[in-house]
Amino acid sequence: MLGVGQRSARLNIPGKEYLHDSRKFLDIEEMPRHLVCIGAGIISMEFASMALTLGRKVTFVEFMPRALAAYPEKYVSRLVEKMTVQGADFHFGEAVCGVEKTETGYKVLTRSGLCVEGDYVLDATGRVANYEDLGLEELGIPAGRRGIQVDDHLRTCVPNIYVSGDAIDKNIPRLTPTAEFESNYIASQILGLSDAPIRYPAVPNLVSTLPRIAQVGVTVGEAEKCPDRYRVVGIPYGVQNEWVDNRELDIDLTFIIDREGFLAGAALYGSEAGTWIDFLTLVINKKIGGGELRNMIFAFPTQTYMILSTLIPLLKK
Repeated sequence: MLGVGQRSARLNIPGKEYLHDSRKFLDIEEMPRHLVCIGAGIISMEFASMALTLGRKVTFVEFMPRALAAYPEKYVSRLVEKMTVQGADFHFGEAVCGVEKTETGYKVLTRSGLCVEGDYVLDATGRVANYEDLGLEELGIPAGRRGIQVDDHLRTCVPNIYVSGDAIDKNIPRLTPTAEFESNYIASQILGLSDAPIRYPAVPNLVSTLPRIAQVGVTVGEAEKCPDRYRVVGIPYGVQNEWVDNRELDIDLTFIIDREGFLAGAALYGSEAGTWIDFLTLVINKKIGGGELRNMIFAFPTQTYMILSTLIPLLKK
C-alpha cells in the first residue's frame, strides 16, 4: 500500500528561495511583525488568524477572486471582514511574479504592479502529491500532481498495489480521518473481509480560523443550484441563543434539507463549529429524522441541545 501523501507546492518564480512553506512556518521561534501570505486558502487563513490574534499585520495576495473558495461565501466574507478589522489586507485577483529581498524584509511583486512589503513570506498556494521516484511510470500506473489514479477499490492498475490518503487522485476531502478510513478499508480488502467498492460517508471538514468555518455533506453552492432537490435554511443562531454561546452573536448555521426531509448537508460559522459539525455528520450519515431525535434526551443547556432544537422542526417527522 502506498501512503506517500502530499507536500507543499512551491511557486517557480524569481526569488522563490525567500518563500517559506507551512512546515517552516510552524518552526518559527517568533511570530513575524508583518506576514505576507501568497494564497488565501485554508493554511494561510489559519496561520493568519494566529498572527492577527497576536497583534501582527497580515497581507494576503490571492490569485482567485475570494478567499476559501470551497466554503460558503457569506461565511468567508464575514471572516474576511473580521480579519480586516484585526489588521489584515486582502488583494484578490493578483498573480505573484516575484519576490525580492530588501534591507528590512521582502517585497512581493505581482503582474499587475502591486508591491507588498513584509518580513516573512508564506507560500500557501496548495499541495501536490508525492508521486515521483516511486517507479510508477515503469509499472504503467498513471499519476500526476493531483495524485495517483485508483479504481473504486483504491487499487492502481497493478491490482496488488493500493493507495491511501492524500496521494490519491480524488475529489473526497484530503484529511487525516479520510486517510484512516481508506487505510482501514484497504486492510479489509487485503484480509478478505470485504470485496465491496469503497463507499465514503459524508466527510466533515473544518477551517481552524478564529472563528471556525465547517461544512459537511451537500454544500450550500450545490444545494442552491438544485432548488427542486434541496431546501437551504439559514439560522442566525448566535442572536437567537446568545445566552448559551458566551454572547458570540455572529454564530450562523445553514442546514440543507433534502426533499425527503432528511438533513443532507450543513455549514457552520462559529468558534465551536468543529464540535457541532461532528454531531451533524452523524445525523446525516445515519439519516436520523426529526421523530427519532425527539425520542432522545440530550443534556441541557448545551450548545448541541439548542442546535437540535433548531434543527428538529425542519426534519422529516
